[in-house]
Amino acid sequence: MSVGTTLTIKRSITVRAIVTTSWKEEAEREISNAISTTDQQLAQLELDGQQVVDDVRRQSANPLDPRVQEQVSQVQQQVGAKRAELEEQKRNLLQQQTQVRELEMGQIVEQGQIESFCDLKVGDNLVSKMQVSVVVKDGVVQTIEQS
Repeated sequence: MSVGTTLTIKRSITVRAIVTTSWKEEAEREISNAISTTDQQLAQLELDGQQVVDDVRRQSANPLDPRVQEQVSQVQQQVGAKRAELEEQKRNLLQQQTQVRELEMGQIVEQGQIESFCDLKVGDNLVSKMQVSVVVKDGVVQTIEQS
């Protein structure tokens, strides 16, 4: 490539938010909705798991047959594994909820990532081009920071 050539690259930009009352309310609402969804998934999992176990037993001539018991055991193990996964997800959400409640107004928190493109040319500092963050307050960009 020659000196005057530019290259367009994709980069991740960190989005940081200034904590406000409305930001906290929205964050708590999202987390509460996710907790509710997880609770619904847990309840549905239990119903579905019991339905499958009942179907296996009902379709068998001898519900005490070791093969039937093995099938029931496998279903129960799968349900248990999924239940543990959902319970871990719920614990994480409850922990996030506590963390959000403890945030102070004006504090800056990392909210996520977005992607953008930028031009790169010979002589540019690649590290500083890649290290960009945006600070928002109630969705409005306050600053664009480039390291």
